[in-house]
Amino acid sequence: MTGRLKRSEAKRLTEDLLHLPQWVEEALKLEGELEILARELSGASDFLYLGRGINYPIALEGALKLKEISYIHAEGYPAGEMKHGPIALIDEQMPVVVLLPKDRYFHKTLGNLKEVESRGGKVIAVTDQADGAIEAAAYRVLTIPRASYFLTPIVLATPLQLLAYEIAVHRGTDVDQPRNLAKSVTVE
Repeated sequence: MTGRLKRSEAKRLTEDLLHLPQWVEEALKLEGELEILARELSGASDFLYLGRGINYPIALEGALKLKEISYIHAEGYPAGEMKHGPIALIDEQMPVVVLLPKDRYFHKTLGNLKEVESRGGKVIAVTDQADGAIEAAAYRVLTIPRASYFLTPIVLATPLQLLAYEIAVHRGTDVDQPRNLAKSVTVE
C-alpha cells in the first residue's frame, strides 16, 4: 500500500466529481414534494434521523439543520444503534428520516426502517433505489439519483437541507437569521 490512487481510480473519481452538479440538480427537483411534506410534518415536536457508515454524519447534519432553523428537537443516530435508546421514543407522532442508499448497509438499514414502521413512526426514506419493501413500510419515499459511493452523502444532504428549510418557512421562522446562532465562531 503506497497511499496513492491508481491512475484508473483517480480518473473514475474525477469523473464522478464532474457528475456531482448533475446529481445535486436532480435531487433539487424534490423541492415541490418536500414543500408538501414539510406542511405535513411541521407540527412535529421531535425528529429522528438514521444513517449508517459514511451516511451517519449526514443524519447528524440533517438533524442539526432542522434544529437550527425550525427550532424542532431532532437527533441524528447511527441506525445500527437505534435499539439503544431512540426506539423507545418512536410513536405515530415522530417522523424518522432514514438514509437508505443502495450500498452494503442497505438490507440492515431496511430492517431498521421496518422496526420504526412497526412502532408507528412516520418513516421518511431517502433512497437512490426505491422498491416495494421501502414503499410498503415508509410514510414517504424520496428518491435521489444514484451517485458514486463517496459522493452519495452530498446528494443525500440535499433533500435534508431542503426539508429543514421548508419546515422552517412553514413554521414562520427566520431562516436567514436563526435565533441564538452565531454567524461566526470566535475563540478567546
